[in-house]
Amino acid sequence: MNQQIFLVEDDERLAELVSAYLTKHGYGVTVHPRGDTAEAAILETKPDLVILDVMLPGKDGFEVCKGLRPHYAGLILMMTARDDEIDEILGLELGADDYLAKPVEPRRLLARVRALLRRAGEHEGGSSDDRALSFGRFSISQATREATLDHAPIELTTAEFDLLWLLASQAGLVLSRDDIMNALRGIGFDGLDRSIDARISRLRKKLDDNPDSPTRIKTVRGKGYLFSKSDWE
Repeated sequence: MNQQIFLVEDDERLAELVSAYLTKHGYGVTVHPRGDTAEAAILETKPDLVILDVMLPGKDGFEVCKGLRPHYAGLILMMTARDDEIDEILGLELGADDYLAKPVEPRRLLARVRALLRRAGEHEGGSSDDRALSFGRFSISQATREATLDHAPIELTTAEFDLLWLLASQAGLVLSRDDIMNALRGIGFDGLDRSIDARISRLRKKLDDNPDSPTRIKTVRGKGYLFSKSDWE
C-alpha cells in the first residue's frame, strides 16, 4: 500500500499542484482545506505524514500541530509563506518534524517528504538497543530524543538533536556536509548553505567542546566533521 500523506492547505490551486506531484511519485494524498476540522480528519485517516500549512481558516497550523501531537505519532511537515526564524522554532517546538517556507519548489518538497519518511522507517526498523548510545559522560537516545552530559540534560532544538544523533550514530567516521544534508534534508550540499556549520558551532558550546581546538566534534579539513568516540571521560 502506498504511503499516505494528508495535506492541510486552503489554497486550492497550490493544493492541487502539490497533490498531483506527490501522487505522480507514488504517494496517496488526501487534501483538507480547514484548520478547525483538520485534527479530527487526520486522527480518523491516520496518515504516515501530514503537510500542514500555517495560515488556515478556522484554526492556524500552530494550533493544529499543538492539538494533534499528543494523539498522533506520525510525521508533521509545516509549510508557510512566513519567512521568519521565530515561526520555524515555534513550529518545531510544538512538535513538527520539519519546516518548509513557501514558495515551495515541488522537487524540494518531495525531497523533504522522502527524507522524513525514510528516517521514520529506519527508526521503526531499529531495535531499542540501537536507539541509545553512550560515550563516557555523554549519552543520547533516539527513542526519547534526549541527550545528557554528566547526567545533566542538554537543551537541544529539533534540528540540533537530529544533527547530533547523526554524528553520534556514525562516531569515528568523517561525514561531509553533503552526507549530512542528504541524511537530514534529502538534498545535497549546495556550497553556500552555512546552516550545518552554525549548528556544529552551537553543539560544540553545549557539549563543552573547545571552539578553538575542538576534540569532541572534530573538523577534518576539506572533508567534513567527525564525532569522537573517546574524548568523553
